[in-house]
Amino acid sequence: MPRIDSLETGSSAQRNGLNHQAIEDYLKTIYALAETETPVSTSRIAEARQVKPGSVTSMVQRLDKLNLVHYEKHYGVTLTEAGEKVALEVIRHHRLLELYLNEALGFSWDEVHEQADILEHVISEKLEERIAAALGHPEFDPHGDPIPDKDGNIITVETQSLASLAKGDSAQVARIVDDANSEMLRYLAELGLVPGTAVTILDTAPFNGPISIKVNRQEKIIGYAIAKAILVTGS
Repeated sequence: MPRIDSLETGSSAQRNGLNHQAIEDYLKTIYALAETETPVSTSRIAEARQVKPGSVTSMVQRLDKLNLVHYEKHYGVTLTEAGEKVALEVIRHHRLLELYLNEALGFSWDEVHEQADILEHVISEKLEERIAAALGHPEFDPHGDPIPDKDGNIITVETQSLASLAKGDSAQVARIVDDANSEMLRYLAELGLVPGTAVTILDTAPFNGPISIKVNRQEKIIGYAIAKAILVTGS
């Protein structure tokens, strides 16, 4: 891993830990946003992290000095090879922890994101590998997100949103876009819309209206915004 500890130290171990956590959180956010837009604008980072744009500019300038991102004013931010390596390692920690909390400790899929956000910065590489081995070296977390392997390789799965399907189309739920939205995850679980579930489009209302679907042999009606958050394969 790149030496993010080359960042100037604070006045305490706690401050140093917060520096590291902030760096990792920003790199993880940039990686996620870059899946749909690259370079990533500082305004999008600010929105995703719910901070002021000035704070984002200050942080990405520091990351640029650490050779973790390339940043150009009015252009945006891209991860360097070193920055991507850090991001993928944190994402691996996070998604392994989510799956371990879900499968081994009985946390529901709407509870694991918050816990993993805390723990992802503090687990050792030895513990990470023990968790991976205990879970059988899984490829996906409870929300269908791919888990990078220890070398930073990550599976690419071609998906489309449920909202993009037409009447009569059938597909399989693969991934939920916003795994931090606990309320939405609880709602989807109640509907049975979890990764691996088959779904058929029965009807779609025009102008981004409600969508009627068949899931687990039952007819359900969901909103367009919810359908956009559900990624599917095999349509």
